[in-house]
Amino acid sequence: MTKEEIMGQLTEIFRDIFDDEDIVLTESTTSDDIEDWDSLEQINLLVAIEKHFKIKFQLADVANLENVGSMVELVSKMIA
Repeated sequence: MTKEEIMGQLTEIFRDIFDDEDIVLTESTTSDDIEDWDSLEQINLLVAIEKHFKIKFQLADVANLENVGSMVELVSKMIA
């Protein structure tokens, strides 16, 4: 799966979690860019991503996520 395909699927997950069809993700998108992205929504988001891609994040992995681009990189490595 390409990084572009992962980004597209993450966009759909973000739109579902935040109930906002207007969300457009870029590699530099952070929690500061999405109004309702708080610690609780971060957990919901990670669980939804795990279910969608059939992966399991480790705490150390997600603790170092800086933006959506690093999330794409992590998912890419885990599904490879």
